[in-house]
Amino acid sequence: MENKIIQGRLNVLREAMKKYGMDYYMIPTADFHHSEYVSDYFKVREYFSGFDGSNGTLLVWQDGAGLWTDGRYFIQAENQLAGTTITLFRMLDDGVPAITEFLAREMKQGQKLGFDGRVVAAVEGKLYEKLLKEKSVEIVYDRDPAGEAWPDRPALPAGEVMVLDAELTGKSVAEKLKEVRGKMASAGADGYLLNKLDDLMWLFNIRGSDVDCNPVALSYGYITKDAAYLFLQREALTGEAEKYFDSHQIRWQEYQEIFDFLADLPPGGRILVDNRSVSYALYQVIAKDRQITEIINPTELLKAMKNPVELENMEQVYLQDSVALTKFIYWLKHTIGKEEITEISAADHLERLRREIPGFLDLSFPTISGYNANAAMMHYEATPEKHSVLKPEGILLVDSGGQYLGGTTDVTRTIVLGSVSDEIKMHYTLVAAGMLQLTHAKWLHGCTGRNLDILARQPLWQIGIDYKCGTGHGIGYILNVHEGPQNIRWRYTDHMIEAELETGMVVSNEPGVYVEGSHGIRIENIMVVKNGEKNEYGQFMYFDTLTYVPIDMEAIEPHYLSEIQKEWLTDYQRVVYEKVSPYLNEDEKDWLRSVTYEITI
Repeated sequence: MENKIIQGRLNVLREAMKKYGMDYYMIPTADFHHSEYVSDYFKVREYFSGFDGSNGTLLVWQDGAGLWTDGRYFIQAENQLAGTTITLFRMLDDGVPAITEFLAREMKQGQKLGFDGRVVAAVEGKLYEKLLKEKSVEIVYDRDPAGEAWPDRPALPAGEVMVLDAELTGKSVAEKLKEVRGKMASAGADGYLLNKLDDLMWLFNIRGSDVDCNPVALSYGYITKDAAYLFLQREALTGEAEKYFDSHQIRWQEYQEIFDFLADLPPGGRILVDNRSVSYALYQVIAKDRQITEIINPTELLKAMKNPVELENMEQVYLQDSVALTKFIYWLKHTIGKEEITEISAADHLERLRREIPGFLDLSFPTISGYNANAAMMHYEATPEKHSVLKPEGILLVDSGGQYLGGTTDVTRTIVLGSVSDEIKMHYTLVAAGMLQLTHAKWLHGCTGRNLDILARQPLWQIGIDYKCGTGHGIGYILNVHEGPQNIRWRYTDHMIEAELETGMVVSNEPGVYVEGSHGIRIENIMVVKNGEKNEYGQFMYFDTLTYVPIDMEAIEPHYLSEIQKEWLTDYQRVVYEKVSPYLNEDEKDWLRSVTYEITI
């Protein structure tokens, strides 16, 4: 069936492209800060393609269009692109060209490639320059035909800024600025341009509400040896925030003034920028008559290594969050088949439990509640128009989290609702085995997540199964649920940042199995990196678990587990009961005791 709405939008866009002589126009999934998640104002790719996954790039030309996305979204994208005339390019699949390869092959001599330079990272814009130079392709980055072709576009968000108390941050803004200026001095820099939103929130000890589930405010920062500038929308500035900025000598300016501010900087200075987040348009401004040192934002590593105050707060928040999810599992198992429960109503019930926790601010991402085959789509989202009713059979995958004054949570459990196949039990047990193996990793300081990823995948690789995503990502503190630089993944890709695992880093541990048309399984715990024994061989490291929610024993087949894996699972379930049971009523406590038993087979 043809999708006339998307086809019509593409035709309007092509007419706008003609006005600027653009032969190809690229629309990434990004805002002015290259954020992972974006507000409605920046959902341009979604508007012109109909695909609403969190990652993807749309490329439009006069007689065609293509969308590139990763393995998490292949099933979803295929469904949502049906009838749009947009071709799906499955990233990293054999024979599928990257968007750069496609452009280098298809563009003709002297043609024009267009994109909004404010939403394309400098590192990407410079790559397109280099790759297309031989064909004398002109890059047009200062025009926005997509914005012109989108009537009734949502307004730019401007939620109020919130100042965090010292008991939440553990470090003052003065202490953080001192650390940053130390990094600037080491690089011989006069200024540091920072536009990564979560880094800005961390540095200035503030939070916002301009992106759903991410407590960030649209902003830019510019740091010198003796001054700190913060560019915010006037509507976001509260009296409390203004007083706070004044008392900490933070010079506030209007958000949109950043371009003029940078253009007026004296020539010849050396400026630090992270080209992964600074936009191509901003880079073009500061590159004129100035020296640029390209770095990884020093704030990214400083932010990732949580201080003792942050870790103590996170431990308390994760315990309360684990209690909420345990109560949810009890409710689901005792209610299924007695009243109608849908994927949506189940997610709503879990959200209500989280909202009862003191300090709750918001969800940390839209809850993924996928029943049976729907869970095979890693980032499935049930909608009022399209969702499943749960039955007392099969499995429900629930990936969810909350934002609290004290931490950001993320946890996944796959819950048995009734009879399940032997294949599901095998897959579930091996996923649990991989999660437990990574949990009990011990390594020498200097390892990155790529060194450890095999521990989680090995049980699945042994039977010829893989999952098309990383095993783990960093977790923010009252910030983005995904943060770097740390991650746990096996594949090396160009421009990949590999960070050593440092004490205080928080990472997820979430292996899974996704069988299209059948089922999806994921088990996710969050862990903190800690220093262990130090001896003549070096500093050993280990993980300390923050998440304590029962593993569903109805899907565990012990004969797939080694003896040590059985011990690990038994120990984990015992600690779940010890930590969570004091917060449950008697019925919930009796149930939890019955499902956290020792494996004796």
